[in-house]
Amino acid sequence: MKKIVLSLLLLAGAAIANAQYEFKPFKVDVSLGYAIPGGEGAKGGVLFVIEPKYAVIPSVSLGLRLETAIMARGRTDASGTNTEFDVKAAGSYLVTGDYYFTSSKARPFAGAGLGLYSLAAASTEDEGASVSSGSKFGQMIRAGVELSHFRVGLEYNIVPKTTMEYINSNGVKTTSSMKNGYVGIKVGFTIGGGRID
Repeated sequence: MKKIVLSLLLLAGAAIANAQYEFKPFKVDVSLGYAIPGGEGAKGGVLFVIEPKYAVIPSVSLGLRLETAIMARGRTDASGTNTEFDVKAAGSYLVTGDYYFTSSKARPFAGAGLGLYSLAAASTEDEGASVSSGSKFGQMIRAGVELSHFRVGLEYNIVPKTTMEYINSNGVKTTSSMKNGYVGIKVGFTIGGGRID
């Protein structure tokens, strides 16, 4: 009898785990996270994102990601010297798409985005190097999982380098580059988009 009850409980648990649900099409993702910029001399910081989305079909949603990341970018000159720049905020405005692999309670997803990255001006006391603010077209890839209204994800933002020229402390014109790409580790929640019971 115990084996039968245990078997029935395991079968019910498997059915619940694999149950398919329908979800409301509109939702807004709100997340906080840690930004890890690329390049030597760079230092990580915090990020905040809000992303309204609409599910065009149950497994595919389209959205608009509005993100602010506060971090210190690094610069590498032709000689290989690395320098840290001021901590500044950078924004991004991306059209995104996510694909959800299941319609169960735990919904793993993968996605991508394209759009504009607004880069803040940055400067350093070392040799007086500076770069003005500007914008670059970039892209993003991501993966994660949603569990009810809880969301966790990992994103890689691919943004072209910034190249600058300046006069170093020896009076020599120098060219250096600064990486603008960064990884975002995010934890957040969704408003709306819940199950239709």
